[in-house]
Amino acid sequence: MGSGGELVIDRDKEAAMRNLPLTFFSAALLLAAGCARADDLDKPIPAPTYDPSSSTDSETAVLAGGCYWGQQGLFEHVKGVTHVAAGYSGGSRDTANYRAVGTETTGHAESVKITFNPKQISYGRLLQIYFSVAHDPTQLNAQGPDTGTSYRSEIFFSGPEQEKVARAYIAQLTAAHVFADPIVTKIESLRGFYNAEYNMQDYLIQHPDSEYIEVNDQPKIAALKQVYPQYFSAKPVTF
Repeated sequence: MGSGGELVIDRDKEAAMRNLPLTFFSAALLLAAGCARADDLDKPIPAPTYDPSSSTDSETAVLAGGCYWGQQGLFEHVKGVTHVAAGYSGGSRDTANYRAVGTETTGHAESVKITFNPKQISYGRLLQIYFSVAHDPTQLNAQGPDTGTSYRSEIFFSGPEQEKVARAYIAQLTAAHVFADPIVTKIESLRGFYNAEYNMQDYLIQHPDSEYIEVNDQPKIAALKQVYPQYFSAKPVTF
């Protein structure tokens, strides 16, 4: 890991991508789109059967699924989402920083806190996007070229209803054999969410031509537009 400046971090990740074998590099393109199989880009996964409506105007969802650059960039393009913050969940406040989390000893996962209007998009629909085009829920402690527990797949629920929706949906997808491999997504109560450093926010928007972003994250947005056009917003919200 570099000194914490965004340019050093970007070079580290891009160098890792350049060192990948060509076959793995090609596979990473598919994984970056959040699919367990190539044809997942051509069709949506089933919507959650349990997804109760909400009478509130604003709720939050905290999700982890690989590098937060791509997760933030993707959900900023979802209709009904009003704000997305990149950050850390699962560990303590004093270790919620890029350098510490990168040691894979803090318990944190790179996460996003999504503020949304449930009258426009439900929590269950956000999970549908999360499981289909945001990341690969069958990868254990890794996403694409990034490995370690900080890149794990995890849902941090903020209340019993979110927990119920998440557990029911994973059970539904598992029973339907939507993915060839088992879903490894963890479900845990949200103990805290801590914003990432300022230079980590809106990284995809600020660095659209970064090799890491082009390979791993831009395909997620393209997949969202292709698979869920009804939820796609061409203009992203920004941090």
